[in-house]
Amino acid sequence: MTGQMDYLSQARKVIGTEADELHRMADRLDGEALGRAIGLMMDSLANRGKIVVCGVGKSGHIGDKIAATLTSTGSTAVVLNSLNALHGDLGLVADGDVVLAISYGGETAELLNILPPLARFDVKLIAITGQPKSTLGQAADVCLDVSVEQEACPLNLAPTSSTTAMLALGDALAMVLLEARGFNQEDFARFHPGGTLGRALLYRVNQIMRKGAQVAVCTENDKVLDVLKKMTECRAGAAAIIGADGRLSGVFTHGDLARHYQSHPDLGSQPVRGFMTASPVTIGGDKLAAEALHVLKTHRIDDLIVVDGESRPIGIIDSQDLSRLQGV
Repeated sequence: MTGQMDYLSQARKVIGTEADELHRMADRLDGEALGRAIGLMMDSLANRGKIVVCGVGKSGHIGDKIAATLTSTGSTAVVLNSLNALHGDLGLVADGDVVLAISYGGETAELLNILPPLARFDVKLIAITGQPKSTLGQAADVCLDVSVEQEACPLNLAPTSSTTAMLALGDALAMVLLEARGFNQEDFARFHPGGTLGRALLYRVNQIMRKGAQVAVCTENDKVLDVLKKMTECRAGAAAIIGADGRLSGVFTHGDLARHYQSHPDLGSQPVRGFMTASPVTIGGDKLAAEALHVLKTHRIDDLIVVDGESRPIGIIDSQDLSRLQGV
């Protein structure tokens, strides 16, 4: 147990050190430099350019992830292998691109060697470095500072806090670009068509909801027993309860039955209006399936009534139905 507690203490120390460095970086972030970097990338993308990300070693791995995040959120990015750049890979670069060069020390030879060839292109250079006064930092059109006071490594040697800072700043750039360019859920779905998330974003509620004979719709005056029979016929865990005007006034679920049964032995013979959940959470049929998933999770409910523009029930979403998206 002592050994395990020591491991836990050390792990928390590592995470705490990295978190502290992230806070320090956020506090000193230069708004002007950040704004210029975002502006350069937006201008390039608007003119069909791209973001070319390059780095060496651990910085290169971080660059791979930053490029992937940029691309997946609609900002075209490619990775330039610094080691192969002088042997043909510079063909990735074109006039109008933005080069995002990542090096904590800013003096990595393999990275600096490609700066002169890059100068022959009409590109802008953004540096992410912990040494703004380094060769890389001074050569850049914009320099973003990711310096840290302490690596999380007990020896203060292995890149840990520094690489975390690079990654966080890369995420910040990608997310600011996402918002600045008006990238939305539908756009995200176009780039993530696979998997449950992608399908939840691509499909709308009216495409996956239960409807017609699959929906138990009852009136406020129907007896609870009759409502339960209707739910059984529809194989539903909930019934939409409507008023005289046909609009949704409540929902009755198996959970409502369990809550009221002991205190109301004659529950089955009573009108459902006295036991339903009035003014339940609903969703429109034109909403994205992802929004339905969010509502179900946020309100911790299993069934979600789908309504039209006049609050009339047109379908129901069962939380288990969302698993069907995997096979759609």
